[in-house]
Amino acid sequence: MDALILAAGYATRLYPLTQNFPKPLLKVGQRSILDRLVDDLDQLPEIDRIIVVSNDTFYPHFVDWKTKSGSPKEIILLNDGTTNNDNRLGAVKDILFTINKLQLNSDLLVLAGDNVVDFSFGEFIRFALSKNSSCICCHHEPSVPALQKTGVLEANPDFKVIKLHEKPENPPSHWAVPPFYVYMKKDFSTIKRAIEHGCKPDAPGNLAGWLSTQTDVYAWQMSGSRYDIGDLDSYERVNAIFNKE
Repeated sequence: MDALILAAGYATRLYPLTQNFPKPLLKVGQRSILDRLVDDLDQLPEIDRIIVVSNDTFYPHFVDWKTKSGSPKEIILLNDGTTNNDNRLGAVKDILFTINKLQLNSDLLVLAGDNVVDFSFGEFIRFALSKNSSCICCHHEPSVPALQKTGVLEANPDFKVIKLHEKPENPPSHWAVPPFYVYMKKDFSTIKRAIEHGCKPDAPGNLAGWLSTQTDVYAWQMSGSRYDIGDLDSYERVNAIFNKE
């Protein structure tokens, strides 16, 4: 299995911190967001390669990061060729860009490069392999205002996805969906048709939601917490937590 970390956004809500610097390389505590993700992936025998997709503007920062990374895994850096927030591809197109560019032929773990977690993705991978299906993560979110700002899961009792709702005004459940996915290689041909069939490219959850209309997709209930870094306030809150390490 390969792991793809999405790191091609421009993080305009974090300006001025990210005006000339990529969000995944911001430090949370003593380590960058990206290093925290890679540290976990390094421990997982299921992961063969780590792929990081960036944009052209921030690509040199990731090249520098790679030269200093002590990861024992093979790291592949991709440049999606975009130069600013106006011509960005969006997360869904970056996933498809990666599959096509590398002609991927193994299952794929996809992680947003702007989230920090306190659990291992090994549990999620093993869940997906046991289902032999593409899978998403979910966690219980009691706050309706919070649910209105994220993806929300509608599922059957076995947590088979019925529908994913992006920032719904009336959330159908209290299961929030963070941007972590496993896509099985058997679904790649279906994924490649997503954009032409109207899958909106910005939010990565749109791809999983679209795929769930074509084949079985299951949801794994996260065993820990995730910390989304979307703006300056959230970055400060997350730093306050991890500075205690």
